[in-house]
Amino acid sequence: MSNSISPQPRTGPLAGLRVLDMSRVLAGPWSGQLLADFGADVVKVERPGVGDDTRGWGPPFLKDTDGNESGEAAYYMSANRAKRSLTLDISTPEGQKICTDLAARADILLENYKSGGLAKYNLDYDSLKARNARLIYCSITGFGQTGPYAARAGYDMIIQGAGGFMSLTGERDDLPGGGPQKGGVAVADLMTGMYATVAVLAALSWREKTGLGQYIDLALLDTQVSWLANQAMNYLIGGEAPKRAGNAHQNIVPYGVFPTRDGHMILGIGNNSQLTKFLEVAGRAELMEDERFKTNTLRVAHREAVIAIIGGMTAMRDLDEWLAELVPAGVPCGPINTLDRVFADPQVNARGMRVKIPHAFGIDVEHAGNPIKFSASPVDYPRAAPLLGEHTDEVLGEWLELDAEAIAALRRSGAV
Repeated sequence: MSNSISPQPRTGPLAGLRVLDMSRVLAGPWSGQLLADFGADVVKVERPGVGDDTRGWGPPFLKDTDGNESGEAAYYMSANRAKRSLTLDISTPEGQKICTDLAARADILLENYKSGGLAKYNLDYDSLKARNARLIYCSITGFGQTGPYAARAGYDMIIQGAGGFMSLTGERDDLPGGGPQKGGVAVADLMTGMYATVAVLAALSWREKTGLGQYIDLALLDTQVSWLANQAMNYLIGGEAPKRAGNAHQNIVPYGVFPTRDGHMILGIGNNSQLTKFLEVAGRAELMEDERFKTNTLRVAHREAVIAIIGGMTAMRDLDEWLAELVPAGVPCGPINTLDRVFADPQVNARGMRVKIPHAFGIDVEHAGNPIKFSASPVDYPRAAPLLGEHTDEVLGEWLELDAEAIAALRRSGAV
């Protein structure tokens, strides 16, 4: 397409690798975006005229240079930067052949169709391995390719619940607002995307040793269970299922979220010295002589009273006033930032976590940056998320060496 952004040499450590991203929504696209950030040529395969479901998951939608909403949803743009978009109808014989030819030239294929869903198009791993033994093929599903739930559809919130995360997240049932809570972002999807990226990179290392690719079976439920981390071990070793504790620390007081006059802040006070410093800043140093405050053990025993007293103090000043005094005093604390404060934070900006990336509309679109800082092969951002089919002709020409006439024939057939 004429408005496609001119390619720039990639600087990341995966430059030169080709990825066929046949995934949609979040888990698979998140992995594809990470690979693209690292320099891989990631081609997003999308259905002609429709594309990834998340293109329409707004508002908000990106605005063009005239200030008009474009139909490109912020959700879609969050997981598809640095990729190229190719439209392809794999339900047609021509589309299946093109996809097979592309996979024959790819290093990595990502897909999140239902278990066995690509086999009817002869685009499953066994079919494609016959053409490309070096192909690393990563399948992402809700429950995996085996087991009694393999045929079920898996959605992030369902997985957060089934995998135990929501049993650990939220306020205690006996307190106001108590009950299970999902994460503020789709943590099961995002962590599955991260695990997929790790798996693909490990498979690349294996291919360097053996010359062979392999199949990766990755499930959202497996991922969620895996990253229960210490809470899983608490149960597996102790035999008792951990319960929700909200923002409280079960062993330390005061440690948690406290109100300020204009927001909330976190206090992470772990010893008497830190508490003394806090109370001195608050003008209540005498409280260290209060029987309820003298030791952490006593503070835990009188948790409700201690928290109420400290909360009453913190509510008397603005958030930034507290931070300005507590940070220099060495009291562990921090803000609970709204996103406007996050992206205005000098540390966030100094670390390159707010970046501008060119879009085909001729505008720069702000993004949250990649957190990984390579010393020799830095992450770069060649383009924002692509328009639907923006690079179809370009990819078919580069990967398959098809000329304009052959591509025009594919368009007439409806394959692209």
